[in-house]
Order: sequence, then C-alpha cells, then structure tokens
Amino acid sequence: MTPRPAADIVWHAPRISLTFSAPADGPVSVLSLRPSDSPAPTPVLPSGHGEQPLVEISAFGHGRFPGSYRHVDTIIGRDLRLVSHDESEKDGCHELRIVQESIVQEDGSRGIRVTSVFQAHASAAAVRTWTEVTTDAELVLDAVSSFATGSFLADAQASSVDAIVLTHADNDWIAENRWKSEPLRAAGLIDVGRHLHHNQPPRTRIALGNRGSWSSGEKVPTAALAASDGGYAFAWQIEHNGPWLAEIGENGHGAYVLLSGPTDQEHQWNVRLAPGETFRSAPVSVAVATGDATDALRALTDQRRAIRVPRSADAAQPVVFNDYMNTLMGDPTTEKLLPLIDAAAEAGADYFCIDAGWYADGHWWDGVGAWEPSTVRFPGGITEVTDYIRSRGMTPGLWLEPEVIGVRSPLAETLPDQAFFQRQGVRIAEHGRHLLDLRHPAARAHLDAVVDRLVDEYGVGFIKMDENTMTGPGTDLDGLAPGHGLLEHARALLSWIDGVQSRHPALLIENCSSGAMRMDYALLSRLHMQSTSDQQDPVAYASIAAAAPAAILPEQAGNWAYPQAGMTDEERTFALVNGVLGRMYLSGYLNRMSPIEVAAVREAVTAHKRVLSDIRDRHPEWPLGLPAWDDDWVSLGLRNGDHAYVSVWRRAGSETSRLHLPWAQGRELSAVAFFPADASGWTWTWDAASAVLAVTASGNEPSARVLEVHAG
Repeated sequence: MTPRPAADIVWHAPRISLTFSAPADGPVSVLSLRPSDSPAPTPVLPSGHGEQPLVEISAFGHGRFPGSYRHVDTIIGRDLRLVSHDESEKDGCHELRIVQESIVQEDGSRGIRVTSVFQAHASAAAVRTWTEVTTDAELVLDAVSSFATGSFLADAQASSVDAIVLTHADNDWIAENRWKSEPLRAAGLIDVGRHLHHNQPPRTRIALGNRGSWSSGEKVPTAALAASDGGYAFAWQIEHNGPWLAEIGENGHGAYVLLSGPTDQEHQWNVRLAPGETFRSAPVSVAVATGDATDALRALTDQRRAIRVPRSADAAQPVVFNDYMNTLMGDPTTEKLLPLIDAAAEAGADYFCIDAGWYADGHWWDGVGAWEPSTVRFPGGITEVTDYIRSRGMTPGLWLEPEVIGVRSPLAETLPDQAFFQRQGVRIAEHGRHLLDLRHPAARAHLDAVVDRLVDEYGVGFIKMDENTMTGPGTDLDGLAPGHGLLEHARALLSWIDGVQSRHPALLIENCSSGAMRMDYALLSRLHMQSTSDQQDPVAYASIAAAAPAAILPEQAGNWAYPQAGMTDEERTFALVNGVLGRMYLSGYLNRMSPIEVAAVREAVTAHKRVLSDIRDRHPEWPLGLPAWDDDWVSLGLRNGDHAYVSVWRRAGSETSRLHLPWAQGRELSAVAFFPADASGWTWTWDAASAVLAVTASGNEPSARVLEVHAG
C-alpha cells in the first residue's frame, strides 16, 4: 500500500458531526463526536493522531498486544490504514463509509478490508454504525467491534477517566431497568499509576453484556458516559437480539468505549471466513448531547424513532387488555373470558389478548409447539371467543411462544433434529423446551403455518410474542462455533418476523421475553410494543414503569395496569398510574368491580388515550433523576415543548418530594391533576426561581398521581 499524507475526515449530518483522524502511519479513529449545533471541541491530540482505533479486530493467530481480557490493542486494528471514504444521502438518511485495509509494516496488504458504515437521520443527534470485514485469505474472526472511540466528550480535560460518570442498568425477571450512575473510577477503572510502570496501558476494564438468547437478561443494552460537570454526554444502544458486549477502559489518553456483538472470549463466538466472504457486525447506535446522561438518552429516543421500520398499522396504538397478569394467569376458558371481554370493552380497551394456556387441556409448559386451541377450554371452539371479542368492538389477540417446542410436544419427534439447537449432536433442552433453529426451512415453515392459521382462521390481529427459554451459548450444527450458530438464528428470526409482517400488514406483535429479557432495537425496530415486566406488585412496578423510557420508546413501553375489585382508592389509582404514561397493558378482574371502580378504570383509559394522541412527539424526563429500585419517590414526565404529563409515585418515606423541571425555570407554571381528575390528598407548589415543583401526598399508604403541567 502506498503511504499517503495524514488527513482528517469531517462528516456533517443534519444533527451530528463527526471528525476522524486518518494518519499515514496509523488507523482511523474518532477525534470528535458532537451535536452539529455545538461548538467544535478542543482537540484531544494533534491532527492526524488518534487515541483509540475506530475498529478493533482479533482473529485466530492475530491477537492483542499487550495481551489482556480487553478487546482493544488488537494487532489487526493497529495495522489498519485508510483506503477511502465516501458520503451519500438517500431518502433523508445520510451515510458515510470509511474503508481501511490491514498491512504488515512494509510487506504490503494482509488482505483484510474493513468498512465502517455510519448512517444518520435528520431527526436525531445520533448515528447507527457497524463494521464489515472482508478477507482475501481464510481467516477465523473471534471479535469484531462495531464501534470504538475515546472521543465522546468535549475536550482533553473532560476525557480524563476521573471526570466521567457511567450510567447503566441491571436487568432481571420482575426487576427490570434498575439504573445507576457511578464514576468510572468507582465502577472499576482503578488508577494503577501508569507513570511508574513505563506508561503501559492498564489491563482493567468495565465489561457490560449479556449471554445467550436474552439480549437484556442481565444488563440493558443501553448506557451512557457523561462528563461529571454535566456538560456533555454520549449514549449508546446495541441493536442485536442476542449476546453483546460494551467495554469501557482506559488507555494512554483517557477513557475509551468499545461496542460489539458476540465475541469468542465472552460468548463462544467465532466465524471462519473463506476468501471473498464478508462478515457484518451487530449494528449499534450512538447519540450525543450537551448535558447529562438523561439528555443523551433523550437523543437516543429520537434515534429509536428514526430507525423503526414504518408500518401504518402501528399508528393505531390501541389499548390492549390482556387476561394474564394477576387475573387468569394462564388458565383461560370460554366461561372465564366472556365476562372479562364485556368488562374490557366497557372500560375502553381496543384489543383483547388471550394469554398463555389457550392451546392445552391442562398443564401446558413442556407440551407447547402445535398451537392448536384446546377443545376442553373452548368447547364451542376458540372462534366463539374471538368472534365475541370482535362483536364487542375489539380486535382479538393470542399469546404465542414461537421459537420453542416442548419436550412432550409431538413436534419434538416429527420435526428433524436439524431444526433444533444442538451441541455435539445432542439436542438442547432447557426448562422443558427445545429451541427451534430458524435457519432451517422446516422450522420456518412450521411457524409460518401457525401464524397464518391464527390470523386467517381465528381473525387474530395481535400476537404477544414471548420467549421464556434462555438456551445457552447457541448451536454448533455443521461445525459452527455455538455463538455464531446463535447469531445466525437471531438474524433468521428477524427475517422471519419481516416475512410475517409483510404477509399480514395489519398484525401487531408485542415483544415479550419473561417480561423484558429481550429488550433490544433489533426486535423493537420491527415490533409494536415491549412488555416491560412480569412484576405482579404494582408498588414495585412503579420504578420499572418510570425507568423504561430510558431503554425503549414511551410509545412502546407496555406497562401493566391491573386494578382489582376491593382495592382502596389509592391502591387502585397507583396500579392504574403505572400504565398512563407509556402503553397501558390493562388487566385485572374488571368484571368483579363495582360501578365506581369501573368508572375509575374508564377514567384512566380515557386519560391514557389522550396521552397517546401525541406520545410520539414527546421525550422522557425524570424530575427526580433516573429511579433506583428502592427509591421512596419516583417520577416520569413526557414532555413536548412547554407541556408535560408527569407521573409521580410515593411508595414510602416523607410526605413531600421536590420535582426538578429545569425547562420551566423562571416562568409561571400551571399544574393540574390529570389522573385522577380529583387530586384529593395531594397538593403542590411551584418555585420558578429554583424550577422545583414541591409535591405533597398525605396519608400512609403508597399513592400516585399524574399531573399535567404547562409553562408560559
């Protein structure tokens, strides 16, 4: 490769600007990443000298120097050199492609060509990016970054590890979206005193990630880094419905972040490329903001809206009643459903979903797979129930767990072994289920036939798509590394969903996986809404509902609201407030309620539908900060300009809390009760100078309200 002079690449999209270093003797790296309307940053390093390569790649025989658990300092990444870059624009999407090639000092090309793709939309201060690797000779990849940078803050001083705060979230079944913020030093990047050790880079890192088929089983695939002074922030999401890695560490110039899909070290992933073959990494989105972590997360809200696949059916945003949570709990029958259907219609629901159990006469967990209605539960046929749902002005829905076949299902014997995940020739079984491998035509044909039957014969317009089985690192069928088998299956699942929605454009699909164990924008860019939890305690649910819009769009946040007959007024209101800001997922034995109780539910649904009228124009706000799991008070706002809806939950502790509304500072504020319209027991006062709305809730039991506020 002929040496070329050092240069910088400057790329301006409508709302974000990126500057790359492209030295003659080093790899391309990001020098700055900033909102397009913010001042140009003070350079961290002289022009033409980057501090963290944009791309890191390791392969068998081509590792790292120095060696460590980290995925930076790779030999291939260090040897990449710029070949070309190209800018284009199509249908409002701006694209930049940077091509590099790996060399071996003076000996010419190693035959590895790497393309970094960046896409930006006019509506978001963010980019979507991934890496494409092509080789001229056989190569076994074991880690490929989708994006890496050390330039995510404003200037050299801000890039210091000591000045950066990490905001991230733990996730678990019934304990989702547990956000926390901590300085990088406290989070694990200790100061090892490099100056006393020949200035060698430290080996420590903070590794966030997930394993197996649950993309958010342990960690939410979204996080942010921000300057401790609140001046600049950088947030990301990894858009893969499988395992991923986010690595934060320290090099000689400050902090870095590396984002990727599966790796060999963490996820048993590798792939053998034949000459001419190309591997594409998992896409990631990164967003920037002048502000704190929540400002960057709001920028990701714009990005999520920009990358969603547009479907006219999604515009309806129906209120869905589901018979499961704290209600039938997987035991539906015609007799039990008909009065619930009447009550849901009276409350204002638009869709009625029959949840788990509809396909089995008795115990159903390890016998699923055929998805044929039980004649015991529905002696007149399930169409008697779905027809009745339609007669009450609602659209019927059904629960489905398409990717599994129970170990007792006849399909476990009739489908070929190659249609299932397996290791060392043994079919994987977890929690009484086998996992279908959607790369196999028999698996896809089976699921296509199931969905076509549900839609065409039963008139289903909504599917609650669940996935309760996490089956380990993957499948090694045909000699693949298990992690690559899982990666190919995950991509085949997306392709299958695309096919289903193409054949059935009016069908809405909810994303569920034991609540929110697969909460990612590979799936959510396609699907209608996301179950945020299986949590059955409405008081515990408050922090989940308040925190969810940090990870997903508010118009996709399916929060359960399950009021019950006999609850106190405050208990019922609390349960309903959980669903008002987001997508209310209504449940509960509404048919057992008194007229006064039914009227309260109807009021909540009416208020929620008013929020839905412009929810896609609103951004999340956290007047008390991102909620911790055990906070006494939590709050979520959805704001559009000078107008906001603000949910406030008091779970314990002091009677008064101080909500911070900086966007209204110095102005008059109108704050009125939105739901319930009667604010009995709650009062509030506004201090314009400090931008604090002091809210007081009297009484001893947990209590919640939704306020409507307007500044001006």
